[in-house]
Amino acid sequence: MNHENFAEEWINAWNSHDLDKILFHYADDIEVTTPMITLAAGGKENTLKGKNDVWEYWKKALEKFPDLNFELIKSTAGVNSVALYYKSIMDKYAVEVMFFDDEGKINKMYAHYD
Repeated sequence: MNHENFAEEWINAWNSHDLDKILFHYADDIEVTTPMITLAAGGKENTLKGKNDVWEYWKKALEKFPDLNFELIKSTAGVNSVALYYKSIMDKYAVEVMFFDDEGKINKMYAHYD
């Protein structure tokens, strides 16, 4: 996998606000861990499991932030993984580390924010 091409596709999918394009990159058993879940939902959970739960969360997030736009700063490659460093919502900087299954879909993702 070319991490630079993937990063461009991923950023473009998010900036399109099209959930089908966004979720194309993710496996059905995706596990997403991010402090934004607690921030957005007001609960204590930081992890979502399964494409349906992630879809619901991201649908609400896109409605809450209709002007969402990510700006890629850098991408890096690892073993069956990539890390993207980008400017996120609310002028926050983010690093997302994404791990891929055998089919090339993201099955685990961790987000970090400044």
